[in-house]
Amino acid sequence: MSEGHKLPRILRRIALIVACLIGLAILSLVVWIRVAFNTEGVTAGAVQKSTTSKDGTIIAYEQLGSGPLVILVPGAMTDRGGTARLAKQLSHHFTVINYDRRGRGKSGDTQPYSAAREVEDIKALIDSGGGSAFVFGWSSGAVLALDAASQLGPSVKKLYLYEPPFIVDDSRPPMPSNLPAEISRLVAQGQRDDAVKLFYTRGMGIPALGVTLMRFLMPGWSKMTGMAHTVPYDLAILDGTQAGKPLPADRWPGIVAPTLVAVGGKSEPFFHSGAKASAHVIPNALYRSLDGLDHGAVLLASKAIATSVERFFLDEKR
Repeated sequence: MSEGHKLPRILRRIALIVACLIGLAILSLVVWIRVAFNTEGVTAGAVQKSTTSKDGTIIAYEQLGSGPLVILVPGAMTDRGGTARLAKQLSHHFTVINYDRRGRGKSGDTQPYSAAREVEDIKALIDSGGGSAFVFGWSSGAVLALDAASQLGPSVKKLYLYEPPFIVDDSRPPMPSNLPAEISRLVAQGQRDDAVKLFYTRGMGIPALGVTLMRFLMPGWSKMTGMAHTVPYDLAILDGTQAGKPLPADRWPGIVAPTLVAVGGKSEPFFHSGAKASAHVIPNALYRSLDGLDHGAVLLASKAIATSVERFFLDEKR
C-alpha cells in the first residue's frame, strides 16, 4: 500500500481514539456531577427525629454523632440533604442536628409563612437538644441563623456563617425586587420548573445554558421543583440585604455569640464584600477567607468546611 493511502487510515484511527477519549471524559464528568451533587437518601448512622415548633409545625431532622450540639441551617433550594455530608464530618466531634426547614423534605409548612416562624423552628430544635447549641448557616440559611442568634441570645453559643449572600455594593447587580412575586406566580400556576429556572437565572445570575445543563445533568432537579414554593421564603429572609446598599445596622442587635463569617477564596467578590460588611455590623464577629473553596464547598468540600467549623466552635478563646 502506498504512503498516500496509509496516511488517511492513520488519521482516521487518531480521530477515533480522540473521539473515544472525549466521550470517556464527558461520561466521567456526567458521572462525577451525578455523584457529587446527589443529596438523596438517609445519612448512615443517623437517627430520624422530629420536634414541634411554636405554631404546631412538625420539623423533621436527623441526629448523629456525640458531643456538643450543632444545628445546621441549609440555604435556598435544598433540604437536609445539602448539608448531610457536612453533618457526617462534624459528627466525629459533635452531636449534629441536620433538619428540613419548613416546607421542605419531611417538615410541615403551616401558612401563612413568616421568617419569624423559622426562628421559632430553630428554637424548638435547640430546646429539643438541651437548651443551647452551636449554629452553622449556609447561604440564605446563614442569614436565618443570624436572625435566630439575634433573637435567641445566649442559647446560641457560637455562630458560623458560610457565605451569606449579602449584596452591599456594585460588585454584583442587586436582587430584582419583583423576583419573589414572579416566582410565587409561577408556582401558583403550576410552573414550578420555570420558577426554579427563574431563580437560578435572575436570582443567582447563572446563564440560561448553565441552568439547562443543571436540569439535565444534576440529580435532584425534581426535588428542587418540589421546593420552588420556598424560594420566596428565603428571599423574605434576605429582604433588605441584597439591594447593593449597606447592611441595616440595627437588624441584629441581640447577638452575644462569637461569630465567624467565612467565604471561599474562589467565590465571587460580592460574597467577600458582603461578609466583610457583616463583620462590621455584627457584634463580636470575624471575617475569614478559606483558600481554594467556593459557594458549593458545603456539598463538594465538606471535610474542609468541617475542619474550619470544628476549629472555631472548639476554640475556647473565641
